[in-house]
Amino acid sequence: MWLIDELVEQHIREAQERGELSNLPGEGAPLVLEDNSNVPPELRTAFHLLKNAGYLPPELEARQQALALHDLLQTLDPDKPQWAEVSKQLILLESRLQQAGLSCDFLHSSYRSDIARRLGQEK
Repeated sequence: MWLIDELVEQHIREAQERGELSNLPGEGAPLVLEDNSNVPPELRTAFHLLKNAGYLPPELEARQQALALHDLLQTLDPDKPQWAEVSKQLILLESRLQQAGLSCDFLHSSYRSDIARRLGQEK
């Protein structure tokens, strides 16, 4: 074990003996661990820090943009010039995602429209 690991373990044991780790929020609840097995070990800390700071990898950011454009297209009139412009942006974004090896099935899922239709009927 590394020296730093031993020091950390010692501090944790001392805090436990003093009772500083008792009655904390979430005590006894299972830990919610993220699956980062696809991320190289040397990048996991950096990715975790970026995620906590609100930054997304470019692929996920592009997916969010694609979903936003898709939702915008649903509200626009297809006869308006703005619809054609937004549609072109979405097609370009889909092409970039596919070139990066990502699936765009999330935009063309029949479930998405079915859910939207069902929620619209309930209101």
